Amino acid sequence: MTKRLAPFDMASFLDSEEAIAEYLSQVLADGNPDELLAAIGHIAKARGMSQIARDSGLARESLYKAMTPGAKPRFDTIMKILNTLGVHLQVAANVCHRPTNR
Repeated sequence: MTKRLAPFDMASFLDSEEAIAEYLSQVLADGNPDELLAAIGHIAKARGMSQIARDSGLARESLYKAMTPGAKPRFDTIMKILNTLGVHLQVAANVCHRPTNR
């Protein structure tokens, strides 16, 4: 007998502001731009892609295209999407790696 696994849908786990913030924080810590685009896409899917497209002023097709791995969306596009999602980026000093004074 063959067992089948149900497809994994990350968007189904993004059901709170805390879950979304933790997810994005982990993805940003990894530093992979394709993973970041995919994560933003998962969050947009969890919130409703059509609504995010309307609220951001982007066409739904453009939204999907911008979140495709390998895409190179403009920074302002990413910021529009993040603002629409109610998410903002925050910068913190990396205390493990400080430049040396010369």
